[in-house]
Amino acid sequence: MKVATLLIQQLKNIFLLSGEEEKIICSGDLLKEAEHKAINALSGFNSKYFDASIDPFNSVMYCNYLYWVSRLLYSNGAVQIADKVYYLNKMLNSVDLFYEIELPNIWSCEHPLGSVMGRAKYGNYFFYYQGCTVGGSRHQGELYYPTIGEHVTLFSDSKILGNAHIGNNVILASNAYVINQDVPDNCIVFGQSPTIIIKKNHAGGCENEDL
Repeated sequence: MKVATLLIQQLKNIFLLSGEEEKIICSGDLLKEAEHKAINALSGFNSKYFDASIDPFNSVMYCNYLYWVSRLLYSNGAVQIADKVYYLNKMLNSVDLFYEIELPNIWSCEHPLGSVMGRAKYGNYFFYYQGCTVGGSRHQGELYYPTIGEHVTLFSDSKILGNAHIGNNVILASNAYVINQDVPDNCIVFGQSPTIIIKKNHAGGCENEDL
């Protein structure tokens, strides 16, 4: 596996991956499973660059793959090695995809630089562009995180924070900012909370078109 070989060499060069750590990350089918998960995640979207294999010199594919490697390492209790893969992803792709965050089985991005995908419940077919943020917001001493439906797309510099429930088939336009607000299915969101503008997504209906 070309991508796995490159990953191990990068970890050795940058983080001084030990021989014992290399044995752990290469044991069993962990890297093969991570590649399979990344291919499955990316296969849900049309891309002229994707051919059912992981190109380590494509930032979208490689950041997806590195997330799954770190996630599987974390799930198997190898947290220190998961940290190294997580930081490698931040260094190479300028993206924050922490291994404790459970991204959906099918997700992708484009130009992932500067994006932070934090704690939330994510639906399948989640897609984001550069500069996007998903994360928590504290209210009356309690921290809340978003719930995001299926087929949700975040365009550049859009944000979803706090106790927000985003429906299915929703688009957040560039620079849209939703915090502690709900968005129904089949909508396009513009502007910033608390005065966001919700328009009908012509791919489907919108329950609150005038909000």
